[in-house]
Amino acid sequence: MKLVKHLANLGYGSRRDVQWLFREGRITDADGDVLYADDPVDHASIRIDGEVLDPPCGMLLMLNKPTGVTCSTKDAGRVVFDLFPPRYRQRSPALSTVGRLDRDTSGLLLLTDDGQLLHRIIAPKSKLSKVYLATLAQDLRGDEAALFASGTLLLEGERTPLLPAALDVLDARTARLTLHEGRYHQVRRMFAAVGNHVVALHRERVGGLTLGALAQGEWRMLGDAERAALFV
Repeated sequence: MKLVKHLANLGYGSRRDVQWLFREGRITDADGDVLYADDPVDHASIRIDGEVLDPPCGMLLMLNKPTGVTCSTKDAGRVVFDLFPPRYRQRSPALSTVGRLDRDTSGLLLLTDDGQLLHRIIAPKSKLSKVYLATLAQDLRGDEAALFASGTLLLEGERTPLLPAALDVLDARTARLTLHEGRYHQVRRMFAAVGNHVVALHRERVGGLTLGALAQGEWRMLGDAERAALFV
């Protein structure tokens, strides 16, 4: 792939914009020598204004999503892509969220431009575990864990019962819930089905990945070992 197209696909501007970067001498190799659009050079050796390039297609990111931010590119309010460099919106293939967390839910959110990886993670047959910490409006009544684990709970408007889910009660109004599927607003609807209301929801884990020390609003690139840990 020619350098102009490669850099445009990484979001550094339109092809015309990238051509201007070459003309202004802002694209160099690792030694600082100016590159030209037709130079044969690999990705790792290219610098723009002295900075290494973003990774090529296939990257996987972890974000600690704050509340008040939506998993969208078109919402009128704040969206998760506002938390990344602006050029990330322009990548081709596009950077997408792996599933969604609603505006009022915080925690671990994955993003990738690898379509095969995205579909592997969200595919129902993967049954990838997701762990949520829920704070509730009312005291738990005591039978929720057995009901959620039964595999018989039917959400309003649906015909297929939920897969068994594990509920770990932390105190009267706080619980940790482990799911192996991802239906629309599932955690909130499960507690609504037992007459309760979720007032705060935070996703702690996806597969074998946790947020670690990542603060709300922060993100980082994941390496091969962490990618593998997803499916452990």
